[in-house]
Amino acid sequence: MKIRRSQFLSLAAAVAATPLLASCGGKSASPSSAVSIDPEGEIKPREISWLLSRASNGAVINTMQAIADEYAKNHDGFKLTLIATPDRPSYIQKYETLAAANKLPELFDTDATPFAQKLAKQNKMVDVAALLDNLGISGQYRKSALDYQRFDDGSLYMIPLEYGIEVFWYNKALFKAAGVEVPTTLDDFTDLCKKLAASGVTPIALDGLDGWTLERYVAYQPFRIAGEDYIKSLKKGEAKFSDEPGRAMAQWLHDLGESGAFQSGFSSVGYTDAQNLFISGKAAIYNMGTWELPSLATTDVSADLQENLGYFTLPTVDGGKTAANEYVAPSGIGVAVNASTYDPLVHDFLKFALGKYPDMYAETGLLGPTTIDPGIPDDALPIYTEVIEEAAKVGETALMPWDTQLDPTTNTKLQQEQVLLVQGDITVDEFIKTMDAALAENASAYFNA
Repeated sequence: MKIRRSQFLSLAAAVAATPLLASCGGKSASPSSAVSIDPEGEIKPREISWLLSRASNGAVINTMQAIADEYAKNHDGFKLTLIATPDRPSYIQKYETLAAANKLPELFDTDATPFAQKLAKQNKMVDVAALLDNLGISGQYRKSALDYQRFDDGSLYMIPLEYGIEVFWYNKALFKAAGVEVPTTLDDFTDLCKKLAASGVTPIALDGLDGWTLERYVAYQPFRIAGEDYIKSLKKGEAKFSDEPGRAMAQWLHDLGESGAFQSGFSSVGYTDAQNLFISGKAAIYNMGTWELPSLATTDVSADLQENLGYFTLPTVDGGKTAANEYVAPSGIGVAVNASTYDPLVHDFLKFALGKYPDMYAETGLLGPTTIDPGIPDDALPIYTEVIEEAAKVGETALMPWDTQLDPTTNTKLQQEQVLLVQGDITVDEFIKTMDAALAENASAYFNA
């Protein structure tokens, strides 16, 4: 069975934002109170739309489109129209503009951002926790998949359609040639990278063109030291980068840069090129999620990589707050349901879709948001199953990616400064000073607006 790359793929090529929609279907005014989860009335088929930011050939879109086509066979006049903007910055601009004009369509993609939480508090989004309970399917979902979609107050307004764990893939032969072993703590990384670089290979293949990949490394030390408490306080300006977790992170990033951890010119290297650097045996480590299983853990890769592919999860730190089985376990961008266009048709379609989705998505060979095990492709290597089983061991606390937590302005500044820090263009103190200034200027105003 040939698997397509996961919809988690972050596309590097920017596309222009498309014009605003003249109409997204249904009503445009936001409700004054929460809607009924099971609205009464006749199911009247019509066209509904989904504003989304996903790879066009991804498993999520293919699965949902197949389900919509099946639903349409028994509901004449129904159609699910996809309004796609793969480039995330362009998508966010469109999404927030439509939201401000009360013109969001029936379904729309969003992370659990402060902006989305404001929409939920204004009763512009359907309570997904209540919806899943109403449909009797809450218990089918992985706890970590639902938790990833929750706001800080624990409320749930987004439906997860995917799931994965992020691991460090590594080449056992390159480790052996350099005389190194899998790191047991994050602090081991610097020495590990020095030895790998000295052996003539790139220690870590990094997609530096998309800021989120390096931003994962920004989050690692604080998460291990302080759990999720630090980022929850930091993003509101209640903590600082100059606090212990932030300073430890900045020093670690600086040291990684000095050790030659990432390939030369990493900031201009895209997703595919970084992946190829690892697959070709020119890089020893590749930090990426289980959505890469079809690309890395099948007989499509070289015989050398088949024999030497390994993985390890995020190392801990001495005296840290989080456990070894707690790390990044995202369920991707979620799907929100527009409360102002929610009617018997939308409810009935979601009931049909969410009932069909788990089994159909599992057939793609990818981990899904429910506990249904994915089908293992015929050309899978043994490590394919090993990593799937690893996902079942994920602990209670998950690392929330910082790009979904920080206010947009501070996050943009961070993605610029993190590159300068790793490249050695600024010092640790300069990085901290700049980022604390950005927090002071933007965080409080954004979260208290």
